[in-house]
Amino acid sequence: MDFTPTQGQRAAGALAAEIFGDRSTPEHLADLGGAVDVELWKALCAAGLPGAVAETGLLGLVLMLEEQGRTTAQVPFAASCAYGLLAVEAHGSAEQRARLLPGLADGSEVATGAFAGVSGGPRVVAAGPPGAARLTGTVPVVPWLCGATVVLVPDAERRLWLVRADAPGVGVEPVATTAPWSAGRLTLRGAPAEPLGGAATAPPPAAHDAYGAYEDVLATARTAFAGLQAGVCAGALARAVAHTTTREQFGRPLAANQAVQLRAAEAYMDTEAIRVTAYEAAWRRDAGLDAAPHALTAAWWASEAGKRVVHTGQHLHGGLGADLDHPVHRHFLWGRQLDAYLGAGAELLEELGALLTKEPQG
Repeated sequence: MDFTPTQGQRAAGALAAEIFGDRSTPEHLADLGGAVDVELWKALCAAGLPGAVAETGLLGLVLMLEEQGRTTAQVPFAASCAYGLLAVEAHGSAEQRARLLPGLADGSEVATGAFAGVSGGPRVVAAGPPGAARLTGTVPVVPWLCGATVVLVPDAERRLWLVRADAPGVGVEPVATTAPWSAGRLTLRGAPAEPLGGAATAPPPAAHDAYGAYEDVLATARTAFAGLQAGVCAGALARAVAHTTTREQFGRPLAANQAVQLRAAEAYMDTEAIRVTAYEAAWRRDAGLDAAPHALTAAWWASEAGKRVVHTGQHLHGGLGADLDHPVHRHFLWGRQLDAYLGAGAELLEELGALLTKEPQG
């Protein structure tokens, strides 16, 4: 294994860091409120970053999402790339790729996935022939749904369907979540849908589709959101370090206290664990290897360790950490939202154990 980014991946990450750092300042985010940062999304698309994911792969996306997490920028980068660009590129038909990929690359199309949380199972039923199926069901919380144009929906049999957000029978209701993700409740009442991969009952296997399109998209999403969590944690820790090295108590910096040093060191190790497991899962997916257990491992670290890190970030700010308007509080909210979206640690471990102990097929 070699997680060393390529020159292209490093360049994409550096450009993302520059754009996010320049545009997603605490002052701008405070003025933005809970809305999607439309101008930032346009700037990212104009710079070619969503489209670059086709070249940089999932590891390149993870590097860019780390930079988004450091600033908690309010754009649907993870959702549109994981559930849209990478999913269609890997599992879409030639016609779907030609029709959807240009828009997903330039930002005129925004995708998300109605996976009931990346730890949850499908809750939608499909009826009718594959070429003219109708979907019925409800997904309580879908991230970035309110600004999406295309929704990737798994049904009860784990087949994947593409649904237009403005199609008849599709209901979108805004839902308040911990972090401002423009989330929504998706209601499908006989909504028209097309199968990802075309009208065939099952799409042809892709290079890294050793375990099915549903499993691949789920592993991709888990890895992407784990990468986002690595950035959120790194940002929270950086703010805590800056605060404790400049804030003095009894004539000495807070960082001089051993208890503070230990908390910061533990948070650093947790953050690195999230990062390296996300890198491994992304590298394996890009290499065409089975990444499902590695994505679950990254999701577990992002959920369990991520929650610890953002709590530490708040605690090391002392009373300032309780200020809802302080920038570190945004990292706390994002960390807890990602924890909720990725799923409880025990649930992820149970799924990982079942996956690792499953009898090999054939």
